[in-house]
Amino acid sequence: MKKITLFKFLIAVCLSIVSVDAIAQNVPQKERTVFGRKVQSINPKSGLIRCVSSEYELFLQEQDPKRATNQQFEEWIAPKVEAIKSKLLASRGTQGTAAVVTIPVVIHVIHTGQAVGTSRNISDARVLSQITVLNQDFRKMLGTPGHNTNPIGADVEIEFCLAKVDPSGNATTGIDRINRSTTWSYNNIQTILKPQTQWDPTKYLNIWVCQFGGDLDGVLGYAQFPSGSGLEGLQGPFTANTDGVVIDWRAFGSSDYAPGNYFQQIDKGRTTTHEVGHYFGLRHIWGDAGNQEDGLNCGGTDYCADTPNAGWENYDCDDVYDSCPEEGNDMTENYMDYTNDTCMNIFTLDQKARMMAVLQNSPRRSTLPASTVCQPPLSNPSFELLQGIKLYPNPANEVLNIAVSGNMTPDSYTIYNSLGQAVMQVTTVSESNLKVNTSNYATGIYMIRFTKDNQSKTLQFVKN
Repeated sequence: MKKITLFKFLIAVCLSIVSVDAIAQNVPQKERTVFGRKVQSINPKSGLIRCVSSEYELFLQEQDPKRATNQQFEEWIAPKVEAIKSKLLASRGTQGTAAVVTIPVVIHVIHTGQAVGTSRNISDARVLSQITVLNQDFRKMLGTPGHNTNPIGADVEIEFCLAKVDPSGNATTGIDRINRSTTWSYNNIQTILKPQTQWDPTKYLNIWVCQFGGDLDGVLGYAQFPSGSGLEGLQGPFTANTDGVVIDWRAFGSSDYAPGNYFQQIDKGRTTTHEVGHYFGLRHIWGDAGNQEDGLNCGGTDYCADTPNAGWENYDCDDVYDSCPEEGNDMTENYMDYTNDTCMNIFTLDQKARMMAVLQNSPRRSTLPASTVCQPPLSNPSFELLQGIKLYPNPANEVLNIAVSGNMTPDSYTIYNSLGQAVMQVTTVSESNLKVNTSNYATGIYMIRFTKDNQSKTLQFVKN
């Protein structure tokens, strides 16, 4: 009797553990199709599909004859990447390129009426945790999981902020909650969700967080690959109005900052890092040539010479893998492989050059750094009283100086960390507290909000 009870208990425990990972597996894995084509790579242990961006790109090319083929895009981007690599090489040994860009983000949280923080209607904290991870990973922040000591590991010098102004000019948190009751298959996302809810893709990086269903069941995410200027018609149902990234809510955010329901081992926010890499033009490090189901193929390329060629995707970093012995060990720690979230911690210098080339030249990417939607809306001329405030040095090490002039001295200020938590509050500003001791601050991105005469202004600084 005790044995039967123990057996039932163990079964109950197992079911509770895998409940969040439950996906439709009635269809044999070898027959799985998304966007009308066979899925290239499926995790043989979990049945999860890490990414279908490559399949999506081929689908877009079929639907829109004006969209560049992979070869056309690479021919267009190659000389631009080489020019940027030359500049990066010339500046190596200095502290970056002093060209950090900020990308405004809107997170569309798609739910079916649940309370905020419940199931797919994820909490604000979970959204903020994902922005934190993106900044850690793209900035290679010291003291965070996004840091690495690899000599070719790159600070990509891209930062992300939640938008403060919506397309109508109104104040926003950058979190757009949408109540829609339907199954989010690729067709519904493509023809309903994206076109009806997207914010201007020339000003915002749109990220939709939903629960996939139908043919996307078990997929973690996918992104729309950038286009080349002059290579693609910018109007049409398969280009501008579908641009962005889509992530299953169970793979979005980090349990380090926002505990909750996640897919097992996919709980540190690296699915979004991976997909935003695609959004900025990166390809999978094995070049999508081979896969673990059909076999090795060392003939693929990601067009980045400093990522050793691999013959297929990897799903863990439990060992050192060398799928193509003449190429060097597989870079399982690269964000563009398929390994578990805790494995990943590197973009390389060549990947950085490629993303910079896209960011400077590709439609809807090149306009993002100049977007002003991360600045709060100006609702009153007296806001100009705060326009002269400056922060230096930025990044800061031991001390952050607040420079003011004349009547621009604020009445108060509050410093927030990347999770939105207040770490310092000053209610009466004087010369003595215009120097902030940051020596004990953790490495990362902080916001400092100034107020004066019922107006406010928020600035960002980085702690090295």
